[in-house]
Amino acid sequence: MGHLFLSCLGESGPSDPNYFFYQDFLNGNGNGEIHFSGVKLYVDTDPQAVLPVRGGNATLPCKYWYDPELSTTRRVRVKWSWLPATGGQEERDVLVAIGPRSRSFGDFRGRVHLRQDFPGDATLVMSGLQLNESGRYRCEVVDGLEDRSAMVDVELRGVVFPYQPPHGRYHLNFQGARQVCEEQDSTLATFDQLLHSWKEGLNWCNAGWLADGTVQYPITKPRVPCGGHGLSPGVRNYGRRHHHKHRYDVFCFSSSISGEVYYLPHPDKLNLTEAQEACREDGAQIAKVGQLYAAWKFTGLDRCDAGWMSDGSLRYPIVTPRENCGSSEPGVRSFGFPPPHYKHGVYCFKSGD
Repeated sequence: MGHLFLSCLGESGPSDPNYFFYQDFLNGNGNGEIHFSGVKLYVDTDPQAVLPVRGGNATLPCKYWYDPELSTTRRVRVKWSWLPATGGQEERDVLVAIGPRSRSFGDFRGRVHLRQDFPGDATLVMSGLQLNESGRYRCEVVDGLEDRSAMVDVELRGVVFPYQPPHGRYHLNFQGARQVCEEQDSTLATFDQLLHSWKEGLNWCNAGWLADGTVQYPITKPRVPCGGHGLSPGVRNYGRRHHHKHRYDVFCFSSSISGEVYYLPHPDKLNLTEAQEACREDGAQIAKVGQLYAAWKFTGLDRCDAGWMSDGSLRYPIVTPRENCGSSEPGVRSFGFPPPHYKHGVYCFKSGD
């Protein structure tokens, strides 16, 4: 790794966003080499995954030290990078720092900084976590020819839900799947997120796209239409499918929301257009499916009244199963996509921003 770092130095120039970092090393950063003096550099992180929610903060612990301990402070280069949980992608730069100077990159710009509470503290502090920022984060420390790194896993807490569009089962290619999740305030679920939901009891017999381009579905109760009784419970995997030709449903992932989802009290039942207008008159908007699932998961929204959603579906959230409110399991019930002139209630979303 050290040789790779040195090979990049000659390619940097004033237009390179990292130029001032590289110049520190080209001009000498006040460090004598430790590689041949018997001193070793160590980097360590916490093996426990960090479990934030969307919009929240996350602290990714990382520290470095020398053995034997040094009596003087050395200027090192700290770099954080991110390998998305979707897999199949290169690491993306998050932040690079030398001493008090740092630079963040891409969507992380302005949302990340080093804590630096004590000598050797390279902990990364993140704010405003986004839905797709689960994955592995690398903390890399460079001192001359010495280059050490360690990993931190970030797993956003949330809820996975199966989704199919109004025109029915198995109509989505990969891009269409990505789009409908985004339209419903969510993102494509990863395999780890689907696996976690299966462990929590998600049981769904329709195959759906995941973020890595595979098609899978979770089964807790084996049955004939879902692989047969002879197969054990688990996550069934169709493998990677053609992103344009093949069509399935999709598993979306949502996390906490900044705002409130609520069933709108109204003297009359409403058709879909009237429901949209009623939410607007209440200073809100008709709720999206991902927002309803998030409210059910994180705020305990429990209502045995079916209401319109933004996609034209009819749903209601149940935390405590009871008579005349669907199955014996908690969940978000769906009546599919009734004709838009039918009269029902509505779930609205009022932003907390």
